[in-house]
Amino acid sequence: MSNDFGRPPRATENQDLVEQRLKELASGSGLQETLTIEWRTKPHVVQVIDMPVESLYYNPGTHRIRAQRSFDAARDRALDADPWTPESQDYLEYLLQAEPSDPAKRDKDFEDLKESLKDFRQNEPGLITRDGVLVNGNTRAAALRELSVAHIRVGVLPESCTWADINAVELSLQLRHDTRRPYSYINRLLTIDEEVSAGRPLADVAKEFRIRPATAEQDLWVLSCLRDLTERSKSDQAQLRLMDFEDAQEKLRELHRAYSKESKGDREKADLLKENRLAAIVMDFSKTDVRLIETDFRRRYLEHRLPEDLKAAPAETVERRIPGINRPVRSASPDVSAARSFTDAVLRAKAVERAVDSVSTAEHEQAAAVYKQAKRALEDALEPAGKDARVRKRKQAAPDRLHDACQDIDQCITDMALARASRSLDEETFDEAVLALRTSLDRLARAASQSIEVPGDGVAWLVDALRPEAS
Repeated sequence: MSNDFGRPPRATENQDLVEQRLKELASGSGLQETLTIEWRTKPHVVQVIDMPVESLYYNPGTHRIRAQRSFDAARDRALDADPWTPESQDYLEYLLQAEPSDPAKRDKDFEDLKESLKDFRQNEPGLITRDGVLVNGNTRAAALRELSVAHIRVGVLPESCTWADINAVELSLQLRHDTRRPYSYINRLLTIDEEVSAGRPLADVAKEFRIRPATAEQDLWVLSCLRDLTERSKSDQAQLRLMDFEDAQEKLRELHRAYSKESKGDREKADLLKENRLAAIVMDFSKTDVRLIETDFRRRYLEHRLPEDLKAAPAETVERRIPGINRPVRSASPDVSAARSFTDAVLRAKAVERAVDSVSTAEHEQAAAVYKQAKRALEDALEPAGKDARVRKRKQAAPDRLHDACQDIDQCITDMALARASRSLDEETFDEAVLALRTSLDRLARAASQSIEVPGDGVAWLVDALRPEAS
């Protein structure tokens, strides 16, 4: 459900100016610019006018910077209290210019937009309410202000516009394929969650985002997982934020696929896989490294490499029962609890390490030492895991190629039947291909007899079938 932020202080002045310019536009004889938007599920044409950039307000409900608002907790609270004060509007402007994954840095995409506006001015108009709130074009307005451009071209929404309309229109415009600067990954997840929480069917939300419902379900699972991680990272000193996971999109999606596949057979193994991979994702390991972590990773590679202070103490078995029906509740296994404890330690250490300005030097150094120890242990564990994975891959290479060859031969049989029906088979070329196949099979038989000490039925057949006849 959309928040109602009320009307900004200069709403009446902006409304009068909008009305005046719309009347001037209607009375003129020149070519009028219009903008087509999706208005209450139907196409709607609005007039485009020029408005002073400085008189307009940034939209406090924009999804573009939803996750980044937590960058400065004090300013975020002030923004919630009153989004129209100069301080709140300045904070919105700052975030519109910031890098989504690290708002302390200036976004390169914003600089590119600024250069484009400097060289070519506006290609597309923005969109405002009659109160002067920017529905689309917030980032462009911020760039134009830095360039000291006095006016911005904007379409004007109908007088009956509500905050729910503002939310819907902004969403429809930002999801167009031609948008210059799309939502960041985390803001996209938050927007999907907001739409579903408002009661919209998941299939409708997925259609609006131009994704499959299964992908929307995956995104909601990832967001739930990230919210859990941020909560688990919380300590008296610091806490991670959703935007800290902005660059982990592909790793999180792969985690969901691996978890879903494993949970069909064994939920406990799936939870173990999830915790082990989450620890690696928190420590910013690469996607190829994260893939090496399977359900047995901790037991085989990590456990004996962890320093004692990062090993979880043996958990006490406590039987819990559901009130009323007195049925036991299955608690997490010791392996899952230990993996979760390790992930929690990494989360809290990373949160404190990043909070340089709000923790003491001693706390920061201690957290950095824990994080470094954990990362070193995981790096050492990934090395033998990678070697074993390469060995397994080599072991499977020959059988996999033979299976592929079988599929090609099956397809060849189908092609021959089609060629026979149309009398189009090149028999001489086919005969040459069969001779080449026999040569390849003969070489395969010799290699198999030399490599396999105790042949099974398949290898025995191959060797016997291609053994030269006795002269």
